[in-house]
Amino acid sequence: MIIRVAASALLLGSTPVLAADADAIWFGGPVLTVNDKTPRAEAVAVKDGKIVAVGSRKAVLAAQKGRATRLIDLKGHTLIPGFVDGHSHFVGVGLQAVSANLMPLPDGPVRSIADIQRIMRNFIAASPEVKAWGIAIGFNYDDSQLAEQRAPTRQELDSVSTTIPIMLLHQSGHLGAYNSKAIGIGGITPATPNPSGGIIQREADGRTPNGVFEENGHFLLAAKVLPKFTPEQLAAQVVAAQNIYLANGITTAQDGKTDAASTEVLIRAASDHVLKLDVVSYVDLVVMKDSPVLRGPYMSRDYTDHFRIGGVKLTFDGSPQGKTAWFTKPYLQVPDGQAADYAGYPAFPGPGEAQGWVDMAYRNSWQLLIHANGDAAIDQMIATVGVAERAYPGEERRTVLIHGQYLRADQIPQVKAERIFPALFPMHTFYWGDWHRQSVAGPERAAFISPTGALLKAGMKFSIHSDAPVTFPNSMRVFDSAVNRTTRTGHVLGPDQRISPAMALKAMTLWPAWQHFEGQSKGSLEVGKRADMVVLSANPLQVSQGTIKDIKVLETIKDGISAYTAP
Repeated sequence: MIIRVAASALLLGSTPVLAADADAIWFGGPVLTVNDKTPRAEAVAVKDGKIVAVGSRKAVLAAQKGRATRLIDLKGHTLIPGFVDGHSHFVGVGLQAVSANLMPLPDGPVRSIADIQRIMRNFIAASPEVKAWGIAIGFNYDDSQLAEQRAPTRQELDSVSTTIPIMLLHQSGHLGAYNSKAIGIGGITPATPNPSGGIIQREADGRTPNGVFEENGHFLLAAKVLPKFTPEQLAAQVVAAQNIYLANGITTAQDGKTDAASTEVLIRAASDHVLKLDVVSYVDLVVMKDSPVLRGPYMSRDYTDHFRIGGVKLTFDGSPQGKTAWFTKPYLQVPDGQAADYAGYPAFPGPGEAQGWVDMAYRNSWQLLIHANGDAAIDQMIATVGVAERAYPGEERRTVLIHGQYLRADQIPQVKAERIFPALFPMHTFYWGDWHRQSVAGPERAAFISPTGALLKAGMKFSIHSDAPVTFPNSMRVFDSAVNRTTRTGHVLGPDQRISPAMALKAMTLWPAWQHFEGQSKGSLEVGKRADMVVLSANPLQVSQGTIKDIKVLETIKDGISAYTAP
């Protein structure tokens, strides 16, 4: 006992823990703690799912090694905190996992509309999901990467099938392409008007739907076309999503804009003890309104069987790569059929509409996430949050700006003043950086997308994310995008907005944990925190920055238990 007390006093940056034989001790490789007081260590000890010691190998082993302690040699690999998902759509990743992959390189094989047609024909012929669901779903076509530089039309999808409804989801998640069968199921005719906050694209006659639906037009049609999945199918999708997140080192996942059905799915998965990682949900406020679930036991800062509802989400505009985000200046190249001054549009165009929803969240003290990509939408967010902050003063709500792609420099002090936390999306620099420069906004505006460097200079914390299933939840690509900001063609988009690997690591661990009100229990390797950890093949703070994306997740540890091991 005397030896253990003396040794524990040597632990770097830890509080001595007495007479606690650890369940396991990790050592033998770099330990990146993401704790500014002691950023490096040699060993971590865990007991009952929590970290009990962090420090030198000698001291940790002397203080915590018991007869039953498992000694885990990292063999030179790097141990870091588990990644905390700043924003994504967990349930959507489960649906993506059992749908046709329409993504371009490097995540899929699609280069043209002909490729899409071929893949969907093969998917319909071979997929058990199509037979079970009665619909063929394709995920993440990207018109910016297609040879035709446009979405497939209903006629092109009719050539695949006129008897099975086809729904293709744009990679932004804000648009969809449908065949005539699906459009008919949705009850859409040439006389159907555009819904508020959405557009039904038309053919040359100005009336007939061409198959492409934007924003609320897409969301409303998708709700009518999607099948009612069985509990078994939904459970399988949750497991598929969970496996993908764990394989990418994510120990806390977010489900943003959760609808009523998905909320039921997640509650069932939790109560059935399916979840191995933590899932925090932010429900769609417009859909759920004042649902009893928002006042139930899952609306909590604490997890029940790895699930909780953290708050609510609103969407103020659309997608810049899909050209539906709401700008103050026109798009560089406006979509076909739009006027030269087209600058996108708001999701809440009615007077006071957005304010009413924001007030509702503040009045109920629900943490609020707001999707705002274009600078006009961000202006709307700043204004509505400012009114709500003053109408309902008091507690810190940590309202979150989701994506903030075209956050202007002059808006940053306003965001800071209103205590808005930015959750940014620098993955755009690779996936659509060239498209932003050449078609969306031009070189100058595009260079400032997801301005992480400017936020650091303003003394602000932020998180970075994948927005999966918009992009795969590939943690090392998220990391790489913030550090390098390299486009598909190798152009560095906004070099002054690059951040160091150390800052990127914080923006994927400690800062998103703080965003979720979980900074006291997650996000760094410190005594008393949960033992959520990841073993990486290399040290992201020491390798050449151009190779960060090639680092592999070797193991994911949740609450001290291995939840994923690489093949």
